[in-house]
Amino acid sequence: MTINITAQNSTFLFIDVQEKLVGMLFKNKCAKKAEILARLAKVLGIKCILTEQYPQGLGSTIAQVKYSLPDSAQYFEKTSFNALAQDGVQESLQGSENIFIFGIETHICVYQTATALLEKGYNVFVVKDACASRETDEFKAGINLMEKEGAKIITTEMVVFEMLKSSKHPNFKEIQALIK
Repeated sequence: MTINITAQNSTFLFIDVQEKLVGMLFKNKCAKKAEILARLAKVLGIKCILTEQYPQGLGSTIAQVKYSLPDSAQYFEKTSFNALAQDGVQESLQGSENIFIFGIETHICVYQTATALLEKGYNVFVVKDACASRETDEFKAGINLMEKEGAKIITTEMVVFEMLKSSKHPNFKEIQALIK
């Protein structure tokens, strides 16, 4: 099955890439990969939705992501693990066919949101190297279960080059520089 992926029919869903959560991770590249995806979204005009799980306790989205996003990015505070349970999140996805989801923690909020998106009929792409959990076993279990449920597991570079389609893309050099 071929899926038509464009900047116009896709949304990047950042799940809880927050100060205290990132701080609990040991040598994880999730924050850097989320920043690359934010910059990619800004250059190509990809819709971005960010959730923050209980920001009063866990802090806000990390600065390197927040300041790399397009101005149109939408933020939602939540207490539910499934982001679609938060008022406004599901409505903000309208017009999107493909949801690229990533963030923290893979086995809780990313997993519950991804499975809810699959149930709604979206093409769900879990950006594995932009996801994280505090424990390796939890991370692996979350990724494996999402794949079994029907999510496609990809990497940040796969997203970048899928959006570009060709080295002839007018933003190729600018975007390629993000991953060097």
